[in-house]
Amino acid sequence: QVQLVESGGGLVQAGGSLSLSCAATGRGINVMRWYRQAPGKQLEFIALVTRDGSTNYADSVKGRFTISRDNAKNTLNLQMSSLKPDDTAVYYCNVQAFDVNYWGQGTQVTVSS
Repeated sequence: QVQLVESGGGLVQAGGSLSLSCAATGRGINVMRWYRQAPGKQLEFIALVTRDGSTNYADSVKGRFTISRDNAKNTLNLQMSSLKPDDTAVYYCNVQAFDVNYWGQGTQVTVSS
């Protein structure tokens, strides 16, 4: 069983920066991902990082967001910069452990214009 606790988020002006973190407890954690869901929209993949540090990003955030992880501490991070109002959403961390997906509770990010 894996439990995820997210932190960070909040309100920021357009062009600003914000960091999110996700602390995971449990074993067998493999791929770690960030997703987001804006009001009235579907869940959107943001970025992923594998245990060996390989990353992949959605085109919408490429060059602005950086995903990272600390395997020793089982933490996942998302550094967001050059934020836009369109980045406003609830952000969720997601981890895969022993082929099971686990989700964080979500944290709100609001970008004002």
